[in-house]
Amino acid sequence: MRDRLSDLLQTLEDELRLQGRWDAVAPPSQALRSTEPFAIDTLSFDQWLQWILLPKMRDLLRRQLPLPDNCAIHPMAEEVYCDDETGGTRLIGIIAEIDALLTEHHGGLN
Repeated sequence: MRDRLSDLLQTLEDELRLQGRWDAVAPPSQALRSTEPFAIDTLSFDQWLQWILLPKMRDLLRRQLPLPDNCAIHPMAEEVYCDDETGGTRLIGIIAEIDALLTEHHGGLN
C-alpha cells in the first residue's frame, strides 16, 4: 500500500506540473508555517499541495513513519477545482484516491 501511495503522490506532482500549477520558487518560510487548514491564509491550494502535503507525505514514507489514518483533502479539492472541468477533474480524482487509500487502509499502511 505504501508503494501505491508513493505512486499517487508522484501522479499528483506530475499532474500539477503538467497543468502549470507547479511553482519553481518556494514561498517565504513564514507562509509555510501557517496554522490554518491548508494554509489558506498564506498559500494557494496548489502551493499547499506542492510545499506542504507532498513533502510531508514523502518524508513519512521515506522514514517508514506512521501515515495519517484519516484524510479529508478531497472536499477542499472539489471546492478549489470545481470550475476547472478538465484539469480540475483529474486533480480531484487523484486526491480522492489518496484520501481513500489513507482512510480505508489506515491499519494496513502503517
